Amino acid sequence: MNIGNQEPFFLIAGPCQIESEQHAFKMAREIKRITDYCGIELFYKSSFDKANRTSLTGKRGAGLERGMEIFDKLKSEIPDLKIITDIHTEQQAELVAPHVDALQIPAFLCRQTDLLLAAGHTGKYINIKKGQFLAPWDMANVAEKVASTGNRNIWLCDRGTSFGYNTLVSDMRGLYEMKKTGYPVVIDATHSCQQPGGQGTSSGGNREHIPVIASAAVAVGVAGVFMEVHDDPDHAASDGPNNLHLEQLEPLLIKLKQFDSISKSA
Repeated sequence: MNIGNQEPFFLIAGPCQIESEQHAFKMAREIKRITDYCGIELFYKSSFDKANRTSLTGKRGAGLERGMEIFDKLKSEIPDLKIITDIHTEQQAELVAPHVDALQIPAFLCRQTDLLLAAGHTGKYINIKKGQFLAPWDMANVAEKVASTGNRNIWLCDRGTSFGYNTLVSDMRGLYEMKKTGYPVVIDATHSCQQPGGQGTSSGGNREHIPVIASAAVAVGVAGVFMEVHDDPDHAASDGPNNLHLEQLEPLLIKLKQFDSISKSA
């Protein structure tokens, strides 16, 4: 698998968190069917523990042990399925790595040196989300922490930048600046639409902006596109307001492939 800013984009997609084994299989199978049809490489994404919920009462997911069991079943029963999930502690890096193909570092933790080093030592692909508080060029220092372990399978992911209270803005210039590091750049088109804490005890969002941000980023030229996808976003366990509806995924990917081909043809 060739991953790079001049290669056809790959997709990171799935529900925000593992809601049940049945739901995970339904989503993974359907998203894999769509990406196989579109000729797009997929990393199925779902979290076993959402440790950064807005409220203490927010749903967190299946948990570490059950989450790894579900990931193992998905990989054994769905041919060629690659999985990515986020980790929050150094200890989780070693525990989770055998069950997945890529690890994700949450934006709020992107400068945690020990976490980055632990992730790097696994040898897995490491998707590092840019903190909403960081300038895009600051990600060069973040990436080098992981690279110091000898692991250069690093992706830099933009999920928007804080723009006042409960608001994010997506600056396409940031993608261009992060590409100067030489590492593959990923656009998180769903969390970029998030309104952090915007609903009091949970985050809000505006999912109608997902195709806008994804299209603009692919036109700039990125290695990957991240979109949380759900079959019933209004009743998702977390981040529903900024989840793409499953039925919208295929037509959007078809359009993005056209933009991708044009942006990388020069």
